[in-house]
Amino acid sequence: MALVRPFHALRPVPESAAAVAAVPYDVLSRSEAVDLAAGNPLSFLHVSRAEIDLDPATDPYDEAVYRTAADRLETLRAAAPMVVEETASLYFYRLRDGSHEQTGLAGCYSVDEYDRGVIKRHERTRPDKEDDRTRHMLALGAQTGIVFLTYRMVADVDAVKARTFQREALFDMTAPDGVRHTLWRLTDDDQRAVIEAFSEIPWLYIADGHHRIASAARARTELAPANHHNPSAEACYFLGVAFPDSETRILPYNRAVADLAGLTSEDFLRAVKARFPVLASDESTPPKGQIAMYLDRQWYRVDQSVSPALATGDAVDGLDVARLQDQILGPVLQVADVRTDPRMIFVGGVRGTGALEQLVDSGAAAVAFSLAAVTTDELLSVSDVDAIMPPKSTWFEPKLRDGLLVHLI
Repeated sequence: MALVRPFHALRPVPESAAAVAAVPYDVLSRSEAVDLAAGNPLSFLHVSRAEIDLDPATDPYDEAVYRTAADRLETLRAAAPMVVEETASLYFYRLRDGSHEQTGLAGCYSVDEYDRGVIKRHERTRPDKEDDRTRHMLALGAQTGIVFLTYRMVADVDAVKARTFQREALFDMTAPDGVRHTLWRLTDDDQRAVIEAFSEIPWLYIADGHHRIASAARARTELAPANHHNPSAEACYFLGVAFPDSETRILPYNRAVADLAGLTSEDFLRAVKARFPVLASDESTPPKGQIAMYLDRQWYRVDQSVSPALATGDAVDGLDVARLQDQILGPVLQVADVRTDPRMIFVGGVRGTGALEQLVDSGAAAVAFSLAAVTTDELLSVSDVDAIMPPKSTWFEPKLRDGLLVHLI
């Protein structure tokens, strides 16, 4: 079963929601966060990325950053203002980006179910990033980052959505990037209906937010003595929004490499052709099973689908991103670990393939690779066998906004 629980959300009043709402803390560099928050004292980036209000030389993991984050949250609660819901509630959160629309159930999900594998993962986490968000949660006494979950669609949940959409929204705003964010608070009857519907869902899947949920688990452990190991304590739950798989949108997570590991362009191209059919192409967006490669101002189509050596049937080995790593990045470009190799550059699909061309044409990269997006079915299949995708395989778009719902622990 999948457990979802209403909670007493800390949220801005509707009039200030647009000013408070901020993109997730981990999709921005420090300088980008500074620019986005400039001139807006209500931006939640002052809480999620509190180092932007300190000396630029400050270590982002310095204790002063977490103290400042806690101070900024208290300031924001008074200035926005932000209020705590009188009754525990669940919410539907709809994202509309052009013609694309997805609606998820916002509430508190069980850390214990994460521990037991009812909530499945597909990525490894880094201890330093876990440390950061655990310290942030403990300093604030709150979870401010939302875990993006997905599940196999359930008709009973969609029926409740349809009713909810007829009611007045709590928040309805369009962000600077053009994405419209709308939230509805569920009635008591509809809360009971979706809780019952979710109880029939065998598994939830982490789409985006592996570090947030891992940090919530660590924060729960650290707070356990204070809660007397009470399984109903707020710290035993994490803030999430669960979207049906039929609506979840994944974009490619493309790659570029700063150099050719000592090879000339001709030698590198020859090495790739020894492994796969390669043809010059005008297309920068490949179909599944193929990769678009940009080298010396020319796009090439690399057909990985024809190699019988790769037809293992393994859920991970069959991913285009895994084949790129195993057959080109590793053996040809000597990239042993994309997480730690400083030559690797990652480009979220939302930036388009033009960003890849710019990297190569400017000399910031020697070669770039455009991938077809991982599908939601592929993500679920990998998670179902408890396997791990290569790092930075998926880019979820549109993004949820921080600051609209905060879970106090």
